[in-house]
Amino acid sequence: MLLKHKMPMKHKNMINWPDNIEDAKEVQEVLRKQVRIVPLKRYPETIAGVDAAFHEGKVIAVAVLYDYPGLAPIDESEAVKDITFPYIPGFLSFREGPAVICALEGLEPPPDIIMFDGQGIAHPKRLGIAAHIGTLLGIPTIGCAKSRLVGSFKEPGPHKGDRSPLIYKDCTVGSVLRSRDRVRPLFISPGHLIDIDGAVDIVLKCTLRYRLPEPTRMADRRAAILKRGFRS
Repeated sequence: MLLKHKMPMKHKNMINWPDNIEDAKEVQEVLRKQVRIVPLKRYPETIAGVDAAFHEGKVIAVAVLYDYPGLAPIDESEAVKDITFPYIPGFLSFREGPAVICALEGLEPPPDIIMFDGQGIAHPKRLGIAAHIGTLLGIPTIGCAKSRLVGSFKEPGPHKGDRSPLIYKDCTVGSVLRSRDRVRPLFISPGHLIDIDGAVDIVLKCTLRYRLPEPTRMADRRAAILKRGFRS
């Protein structure tokens, strides 16, 4: 049965996007307590990939929707918003978040699970963008980052599927995953309503010919194209 995750509007009613670090810290403390790292309850039939680019004071967010596990494209949505939060490491979701949610809300049907080019709980406050947006929308989310933000790890083996734990403050917060033979690993961490093993499994099933899984690879590509359009 197809999951129908309706996009809740609670992010509009319960929390405003702050424009300063003090309010953002308070928001992080509230949301981090709502994150749930649990096995995925139902098998998804759709997956969205999300990425964002920046250009002259604006955020360009793209969400692409695929069926799963077939990865046939279904829909695409984009949103452009003014940047309202300063660049502060560890708080990047406050810069991207408003545009990302707007792009996600444009997808039809709503996704069963969302994959972000960014962090889940592998974050100083356990609240990277995947965890942040996942708790706001009440949808399972995965962080699939190209680089490490926190933690230590041993280099995984050289073949696709080889992995090693990402450890931060004596806790396993993610997995360092070889997505293709002999390429640089990806840093996978659950965001909300999924666990580490489930996140890794979905990332591998979405990785076809390239290092990056198809949903975030295409979102990254589309965001770059839109950014070039703004420049011309």
